Amino acid sequence: MHSYELALDEPVSGAHLDELNRRVYYISEAIIGFELVPGDGGAVDAVLVSTSHPVDAEALGKKLRHVVDTEVRPQLPTPPKVLWRSATDRAPRPDTFAGLLADGVVHEIGPGQVALGAPALAALDALDGLLRDIIREEFGAHEYRYPTLLPVTALHRSGYLSSFPQHMMFAARLDGDVDTYRTFAEEVGARETIGDRVLHRCAPVDRCLPPTMCYHTFDQFAGTVLPDENTVVTAKGGSFRHESRYHRTLERLSDFTIRETVFLGTAEFVREARDRFRRRAVELVEELDLAGRCEVASDPFFAGAATAAQVSSQRLLELKHELHLDVAPGDSISIGSFNLHEKHFGDAFGIKGPDGATVYSACVGFGLERFTYAVLCQYGWDVADWPAPLAERCRTTPQPGKGIR
Repeated sequence: MHSYELALDEPVSGAHLDELNRRVYYISEAIIGFELVPGDGGAVDAVLVSTSHPVDAEALGKKLRHVVDTEVRPQLPTPPKVLWRSATDRAPRPDTFAGLLADGVVHEIGPGQVALGAPALAALDALDGLLRDIIREEFGAHEYRYPTLLPVTALHRSGYLSSFPQHMMFAARLDGDVDTYRTFAEEVGARETIGDRVLHRCAPVDRCLPPTMCYHTFDQFAGTVLPDENTVVTAKGGSFRHESRYHRTLERLSDFTIRETVFLGTAEFVREARDRFRRRAVELVEELDLAGRCEVASDPFFAGAATAAQVSSQRLLELKHELHLDVAPGDSISIGSFNLHEKHFGDAFGIKGPDGATVYSACVGFGLERFTYAVLCQYGWDVADWPAPLAERCRTTPQPGKGIR
C-alpha cells in the first residue's frame, strides 16, 4: 500500500468537512482509504490518501484541490436545521452487522451487495406494508411495478447524468453480429477473466440501472397531458448507485430497494403532499419507538459546473428533507427523503396538467434495506422484541439459527 499527503490550497472546516468526506473516493479509483489531516485550529489542510499501487501524487492532488475549490468551498455555510427529533432514548446496539452475519440473517454477496434472510426480509416487507398503508390512506396512489432497466434518455433529459455521474451504472449488451458473438465466445473459453474484454464489443448503451424509481414515473408520463389536476403514483423496485468505497453494511448499498411515491400537479398540492407524508412518516417512526430525527438536507451533486450552487440552493430553499434513524452510538442513516422539484421534471419531460400548464412535482422515497437495518440495530432480530405494529405482521417469521454462516 502507498500513502500520499495531498495539501489543500486553503483549510476546510465546519460543514464543508462533510461535503469533502463524501467526495474523496470519487476523485480516483486508485484511492482505497483516506484520512483528513487537521492543521492549526482544527481545520483540515490536507488529505492523506492510500492507494494499492504507485500513482502520480501531483496529478491526484490537483484533482482533489479542483474538487475542493469548485464544489466544496463555494457552498454557502448553512447551519443544520432539525425539523423533528424523537423523544425516545432507545440506544442502538454496537456491531449489529457482524451479529447479523454470524447468525445467517444477512449474507455479503459482493461490494455494496447484501442478501437478506429471515427475519430481516420479513421486516423489510412489513415496513413497506406500513408505508403502503399511509400512501393508500392519504393519497389513493396508482401503483405500478416497473421493469428494472431504464432508458438512458430518461436520465439524460432529467439532468441526472450531469448532476450525479459518480453514481451511474449502465446496462450493456454485445453488438448484434455473429462475428462478435463467435469471437467473444472463443475469448471466454480461453481466458480466466473477461471483464476487461467486454465493452469494446458492446452495442451503444441505451439502457441503464435506475438510481431510484421516480425516473420511471417521469418517463411514463413524458409528453402527456394529465387527465386530473393532481396525480399520485407509487412503486417499489430495485435501485442501483455506484458508491465506490463508501459502501458499508446495509447502510450504503449499490443494489437496494426503494419505495417511492411521486406527486404531480399544482405547486400547492405537491408541497402539501410532501409535508403531509413527512408528518405521517414521523408518526410511524414514533409508533415504532425508533430514535432519530428529520432535517433539511441536500443531494450529492458532483463534478458539475454548478455543483456548489445546486447544493446551497437546495438547502436554502429547503427542497429536501431527510429522515434519519440511529444505527450505532453517535451514528445515523437517512432512511427516507422528502423532495420538492419545482417545475424541473415537468419541464424536462414535457408533462402538463389539464389546463395546459407545466406540472410541479415532488417525491418521497424510502430505502427499505436502510429502514430495516435501523430497526435491527435498535431492536435486534428476535421478532418477539419488535414493536407491535411490526411484530404483528411478522408473526409467522422463522428465527435464524445461532452461528449459521
